[in-house]
Amino acid sequence: MNIQNKMSPVAANEAVDGSAAPANVVMSDLNPRVRDKRSEILDGLTQTRKSIDPKYFYDARGSALFEQITGLPEYYPTRTEREILEKNAGQMAASCGQNCVLIEPGSGSSEKVRLLLNAVKPAAYVPMDISADFLEISAIQLAEEYPWLQVHAVCADFASLEKMPDELPHGRRVIFYPGSTLGNMNPGEATGFLRRLGHWLDGDGGILIGIDLHKSTRILEAAYNDGKGVTAQFNLNILNHVNSLTNANFDVCRFRHHAFYNVERQRIEMHLVSTEDQVVELGDTRIGISRGETIHTENSYKYTQESFQRVTQDAGFEIRSSWYDDRRLFSVHYLETRRER
Repeated sequence: MNIQNKMSPVAANEAVDGSAAPANVVMSDLNPRVRDKRSEILDGLTQTRKSIDPKYFYDARGSALFEQITGLPEYYPTRTEREILEKNAGQMAASCGQNCVLIEPGSGSSEKVRLLLNAVKPAAYVPMDISADFLEISAIQLAEEYPWLQVHAVCADFASLEKMPDELPHGRRVIFYPGSTLGNMNPGEATGFLRRLGHWLDGDGGILIGIDLHKSTRILEAAYNDGKGVTAQFNLNILNHVNSLTNANFDVCRFRHHAFYNVERQRIEMHLVSTEDQVVELGDTRIGISRGETIHTENSYKYTQESFQRVTQDAGFEIRSSWYDDRRLFSVHYLETRRER
């Protein structure tokens, strides 16, 4: 996937809607071109086992729906991780070091970083997200709440970003990657992604990362099949986003949400199941989908301490510190580059 090299800062004192924005906000656009997104989506939908990359969940509506999910009683990861961050913010700040540049890929509403900012006191915060409008709104809100904080927002597909923009503030870099998002990748992909993050660090710094843990199928499946059906809406909305990006004509009413825990692979799988035989048009391409056929939209791998340690070691990192909740549902780890002894 090609990434635009041209930086496109939004004026620090003007938001996209023309309203005044705080002076401590800078926006940079590294978003992939629409035709590249279309090619990637089409490739996934024309495979024998159809799929859509989970990053396409996050248009403005998808991001808002996910924020609703994080507050649902069945969805333990967010509240459990929040408890870990709140309880251990001081220790985490000590690991991050003073005046670091705190980088958050897939930042969303930047809610969790608020639990650390007063303890870490970074020289700058760099939220990164693929949804430009949602990112700008979130960056402005955060800058207004923390007027002492320099916010340099970057719109990008961070999964394929080889290096950080040259325009970022100088300082020791710490990547904040909460929410167990690493679980969306299989272990081999997760290893490669951590290696790429290592390139962002320029030989120094660290990674503060959230990891969901292997546990009972009952708890896991309830978290992805909530009683209010918000996760189902979130899953189905990916088709609306694909429609807007590619001029496709998916009808969400012809699909249903399906999520289950694959115990053998230790991962939650989310699918969209076609409720009838249908043909979807994506530009000039016609895609036949049989009744009962699925579009695989997400994996969410769950780790043990041992399996996560193998991934980090293969990626060239060491786990320096780890924090858990009392029930061992979730974990947060601080990683640094492994050094030869």
